[in-house]
Amino acid sequence: MHDENRTPTPDESTDGLSRRSALRAAGLAGAAGIGLGAMGAPAAHADTPAAASAASTAAAQGRPGRTMVNVPFEGRGTVRVGIIGLGNRGGSMIDLFLAIPGVQVVAICDPVKEKIERAAKKVTDAGQPAPGMYAKGDNDFENLCKRADLDFVYVATPWDWHFEMAKTAMLNGKHVGVECPIAMELGQLWELVNLSERTRRHCMQLENCCYGKNEMRVLRMAHAGLFGDLLHGAGAYNHDLRGLMFDPDYYEGPWRRLWHTRLRGDLYPNHGFGPVSNYMDINRGDRVTHISSFGTPALGLAEYRKAHMPAGDPSWKETYIESDRTISLVQTEKGRVIRLEHDVSTPHPYSRINSLGGTKGVFEDYPARIYLEPDHSDDAWHNFGDYANWDHWLWKEHSNPPGGHGGMDYIMIFRLMQCMQLGIVPDFDVYDAATWTAPVPLSHLSIKAKGEPQEIPDFTRGEWRKKRSGVDSEKPSA
Repeated sequence: MHDENRTPTPDESTDGLSRRSALRAAGLAGAAGIGLGAMGAPAAHADTPAAASAASTAAAQGRPGRTMVNVPFEGRGTVRVGIIGLGNRGGSMIDLFLAIPGVQVVAICDPVKEKIERAAKKVTDAGQPAPGMYAKGDNDFENLCKRADLDFVYVATPWDWHFEMAKTAMLNGKHVGVECPIAMELGQLWELVNLSERTRRHCMQLENCCYGKNEMRVLRMAHAGLFGDLLHGAGAYNHDLRGLMFDPDYYEGPWRRLWHTRLRGDLYPNHGFGPVSNYMDINRGDRVTHISSFGTPALGLAEYRKAHMPAGDPSWKETYIESDRTISLVQTEKGRVIRLEHDVSTPHPYSRINSLGGTKGVFEDYPARIYLEPDHSDDAWHNFGDYANWDHWLWKEHSNPPGGHGGMDYIMIFRLMQCMQLGIVPDFDVYDAATWTAPVPLSHLSIKAKGEPQEIPDFTRGEWRKKRSGVDSEKPSA
């Protein structure tokens, strides 16, 4: 999320783990052909559609446990949280965990001393006991996950570490929520699905834009039939991050920029894909089946470096291959079409597009506007504010939530903690996490294959056919 004052967005987060991430990534920076195997994956994860399909098929064979669809949390009066990563994102989200009654932050992890001390002070200032602090090297998060007094692990680290940390949390019996994207490889997504089913722990992509006020209003309107039969939607992450990616003080190390030397596809699809998937009940009556992606040349970061970075800066050793603008078309089982865009390397006002169209009309965001029959008949856009009565109960109950990004961060954390406290089914699950992140590796493969459609796995193994609730939830009676 972004506003006129350039409030840091979820993806713009950094954390103390970035230093080790940068070192880990440094040896990979020039390997433009590494692709899906970039983060030390087995050689079988080759950078070809055939290899990806084979890996996906192998991972999908059999279900290691029962489905996690409609599996509730175990109810508990107090949710005990461990936080890994205390940079821009984790360091601000800790405030929201501490603001929710019945939530205790019992452990924190970050190798940067100043950050972990600052976070620990926030915990004690909130009147809670001093948290356990884990700051001893690259893998101290493993010790945090081993604690017996944790219910939920929150991961806000560089992308390189998301899969490893989610896996470790589940193997130690913890539910886990991870910032976007949840993993970078198709095989890793399947492994998280299988682990969630085997360990009976929820593994969730914490996609805050699903809880945006506009997104939740459109969701309720779509489910009420105001758009008629749904036909198409669009979502994006178009956000000029050039200055931040080259800022030596914003990110600790070049971890985010280095991903532009490895993959050509949509590196950050979740903000756009998550809300539109909710509108269309993806994994809840429909599913996405294929993605076809196209990318422009990679020019923006090199031009910015030439204009702004001094000779001798380490960035001059980098070769960028990530498309400046990636455009993907996603097909669903019911024939609907979703357009996804990604552009963080060129001048562009912030936009997630956030569009939905059906047989009775269309909504488009940035700015928010709507046209619906029979309300409108003049072929002109109308005020979306006229439909405020369709706001989700969470926004009616929390009309002025604290925190960043217009309050969606708080709404997301409040709802998640509420589900855990009451022992009810979470609004989304590991199947949503895998689906919303699948465009990362698959768009890369499609671009390399000149737009050839790539199959999106059915991570639910057929459970998508069953209607069930999601973010458009009923207010709990308790």
